[in-house]
Amino acid sequence: MNITQTSTEGLRREYTVVIPAADLAGRVDVQLKEIGKTVRMPGFRPGKVPMSVLKQRYGQSVMGEVLDKAMSDSAAKVVEQHSLRPALQPKVEIVKFEADGASDLEFKMTYEVLPEFTPADLSGVAIEKPVVEITDAQVDEAVGRIAAGRKTSAPLTEDRPAAKGDIVVIDFDGSVDGEKRPGMKGEGHELELGSGSFIDNFEEQLEGTRPGDHRTVSVTFPEAYHAAELAGKAAVFEVDVKEVKAAVEVTLDDEFAKGLGFDDLAALKTVIRERLGGDYTVMSRLRAKRALLDQLAELHTFEVPAGMVEIEFDQIWKRLQEELKAGDAGEDAGKDEEELRKEYHDIAVRRVRLGLVLSEIGQANNITVAREELNQAVLAEVRRYPGQEREVFDFFKNNPQAVESLRAPVFEDKVVDFILGQVKVTEKPVSAEELMQDPDEEEAA
Repeated sequence: MNITQTSTEGLRREYTVVIPAADLAGRVDVQLKEIGKTVRMPGFRPGKVPMSVLKQRYGQSVMGEVLDKAMSDSAAKVVEQHSLRPALQPKVEIVKFEADGASDLEFKMTYEVLPEFTPADLSGVAIEKPVVEITDAQVDEAVGRIAAGRKTSAPLTEDRPAAKGDIVVIDFDGSVDGEKRPGMKGEGHELELGSGSFIDNFEEQLEGTRPGDHRTVSVTFPEAYHAAELAGKAAVFEVDVKEVKAAVEVTLDDEFAKGLGFDDLAALKTVIRERLGGDYTVMSRLRAKRALLDQLAELHTFEVPAGMVEIEFDQIWKRLQEELKAGDAGEDAGKDEEELRKEYHDIAVRRVRLGLVLSEIGQANNITVAREELNQAVLAEVRRYPGQEREVFDFFKNNPQAVESLRAPVFEDKVVDFILGQVKVTEKPVSAEELMQDPDEEEAA
């Protein structure tokens, strides 16, 4: 085997490998002899099949196996001889080969290697971690939202038209540009006027109605509507009011809490306070992590393997196409493909680079993922699917590769927590609304 480096460009390494024809022929003969020891063929005794017959019958398939093994061995030899850190499997291109073994095998192997870099000095990194102090008012508001969801209704006690806060029972049928669309028709729907459940000023246009009234309601779907085909479109709904009822508020007392399975109202509020605290803690850490990753991205600008970027981009792009198809792409729905490709290619580059930085820091500090941590990650995934816990657990139990797929995100979180423990982190009091706001929306504002 003769290995020659023919090109070095950035992270790309190209090698030409030549394996003599005699070497290949020898390997083929060895395998054919092994086959000949056990193969049974009509007209020949076991172990007595002539080599010429074996070559005619098995020569092509054996040569394929020999080629695969030769290329695999060559790849390992290249990595060993040149001390490479491959980013991905090499690309192989056969330059010269004759199936009858009359010539040497010559092929090119092209590698992309991981970049050599030293993680930046993080001693000057300072992170603001947003934190929320949970107040009684926030707990009361959360209890109120629960109560609003359990609100009941009763017939009106006076003869009057529907007003804000009332519940109207309606049949409706909508269209866009005169065309009926899926999901724009309903019967016997209970709608609380003023709740904001329907788009635009739909509910306002039903104020003042009585049972038996018909209204033609004109509205416009929001530009960021989840169904892209309706976003920004004008729509007309034909609405028949069947009934008008008064909303009956829930009394927030111990009986209300007992109806939810708690001993009393105080116990309900305690649980809500704990859940809010858990939600805020998770979001606070996510904000701190994003701030840290933003700074790491600014501190590291080394070249990244194009193949890794391509794989990451393909995954992002596939997910985006699914979101666009489902109408869940938000602002991306209004952008042209070239703009989206540029934007998400940049995101792919950032993700690959940050992944390499975190990996380097993790390895340098002996950060690993224990089996118990993987088990905890599996349980966390199981809890994400209420009612399907058994099915999800069995999926991971029967698919070890699915469990291993959780190793990378667990490792990343451990490295991020390690770095946050090394840099300066200052807590910044914020409101719950500020904490829970989407960071992208915040930047746009």
